[in-house]
Amino acid sequence: MRLGLALPTFGRNADAEAIVTVSRTAEEMGYDSLWSGDRVLAPREPSVPYPGGDGVMPRAYENHMDPLLALTLAAAHTRRVRLGTSTLNGLWHPPLLLARSLTTLDVVSQGRLDVGLGFGWMPDEYTAVGVPWEGRGARLDETLDVLEGYWTHDVFAHTGPLFTVPETVVGLKPHQRPGPPVLLAAFTPAGLRRIGRRLAGWLPGAMPLARIRAMWAVVVKEADRAGREPAAVRMALRVNPTLTDTKSDPEQVPRAGTIGQYIDYARAAADAGVHELFLDVGQTPATLQERVDLAGRFVEGVRRG
Repeated sequence: MRLGLALPTFGRNADAEAIVTVSRTAEEMGYDSLWSGDRVLAPREPSVPYPGGDGVMPRAYENHMDPLLALTLAAAHTRRVRLGTSTLNGLWHPPLLLARSLTTLDVVSQGRLDVGLGFGWMPDEYTAVGVPWEGRGARLDETLDVLEGYWTHDVFAHTGPLFTVPETVVGLKPHQRPGPPVLLAAFTPAGLRRIGRRLAGWLPGAMPLARIRAMWAVVVKEADRAGREPAAVRMALRVNPTLTDTKSDPEQVPRAGTIGQYIDYARAAADAGVHELFLDVGQTPATLQERVDLAGRFVEGVRRG
């Protein structure tokens, strides 16, 4: 199982020096990937509860950086690790501009980009960027159509219900062909089927492994039904730990636990067939040095197993 680490793009550690430090250190420690998340708004009174914990949005989101710019900085200071978004709320961007940005990042990183897309959880952010909350599935499908067309055609045009792209020559192509892998954070049956039907992988959040296996079975079944090789689809599991000083009840893991319990969870995830797992301590009060120390203990503990 591959191991990844989230960049400090949220909260107290979100700055250029920290991104460079974490990027270089993670690569030296043997991590396989670096990840960044996406927020544009931190309303004082969100219209809907945060989908986790006690429903209160983490204070770390009040300080947020652009995920693609952060990955570009990480790309400039690393050579081997892959660079992923978990998740990029791609529907906030006109798909042609999104295609250009993703292509550029894949080129400058020499083909290390994994595009993890998501819908986000807060309608307020859609209001702020002028994109309707309703119809997200259809908007995603057409966005994917534009990305695929832009990446695979020398001359490209698109006419759809939401977007029109006049015929254009596309000279810059991604380093990865036909394009960087696109993964999706989805938990509904329709979203899981979309992954199996046309995407490179799934981005679940940490949950009991039995539940992950059941949802993954939907992805695999749909991939097979669509005539795709199920083995070509992968999952990258995001873990946002709530660290405790003493062992939590096993039923509380992965919602909360010691670093040792999260190491055990990661080992069990590998045995359960998870292809990649990445750790994000950005919602904890850890200092940058504590963040680096935790990353070292985690990768050493998982690899030792």
